[in-house]
Amino acid sequence: MTYDTALIMLGFFAFCGGLIDAAVGGGGLVQIPALLHALPQHSITTVLGTNKLAVWAGTVSSIFRYVNKIKFVWKLLIPTMLSAFIFAFIGAMTVAHIPKQFMTYLVFFLLIVMAIYTFLKKDLGAHSTYVKCGHKEIVLGIFFGGLIGFYDGVFGPGSGSFLLFLFVKVFGFDFLNASASAKIVNIGTFSSALLFFIPTGHVLWEIGLMIAVCNVMGALVGVFLALRYGSQFIRIFFLFLLVFLIIRMGLSIF
Repeated sequence: MTYDTALIMLGFFAFCGGLIDAAVGGGGLVQIPALLHALPQHSITTVLGTNKLAVWAGTVSSIFRYVNKIKFVWKLLIPTMLSAFIFAFIGAMTVAHIPKQFMTYLVFFLLIVMAIYTFLKKDLGAHSTYVKCGHKEIVLGIFFGGLIGFYDGVFGPGSGSFLLFLFVKVFGFDFLNASASAKIVNIGTFSSALLFFIPTGHVLWEIGLMIAVCNVMGALVGVFLALRYGSQFIRIFFLFLLVFLIIRMGLSIF
């Protein structure tokens, strides 16, 4: 495969990753394997750093489309995002010390649990059951934000899907609001990780900026679909994504 062909393929997967990320999260599980295949001469840390630049751009662009359409619960989102920001930086610092095999098995198991639960609960996320944001909800947000933020810093792919599931299951958001809220928290995790990856030289700027443009284009399409077709569309899309990821990870593991 020539260099130009590899760039075109990367651009295509970045577009798909941005679309998936904007709607349901998990686009990194499409984009990172493409980067690993196209950049075999670079370390996993550099691949993750370059990916973070692209997904940061895509996520920022999707938030601008959501912000006038969704009523965000800032009282919950801000502490959750700050916790995720701090722990994402810690995760990025330890990326070389966490066994990737362990993370792969853990994510594989969690994806199966989320898929089964979402499939069985037909009304999950169809309508908002969110009541209030008290101290309990804020503490839960900080706790889960920290866990997902650390995972995002260490590995990353699927963090948006975990956040979406968190907002639906724990806080009672509908899928549309949960998807938009997950983007707010992801901005914190992506920004934090980049504060580590950029100064340490683990971002390939030429490739990163190219796939960032493609990621933004995909994100804009993803937000359009999410806003146009609503929570039920996102639920079905989310289930399809989980099944795809389970099969893909299962084949690589077994």
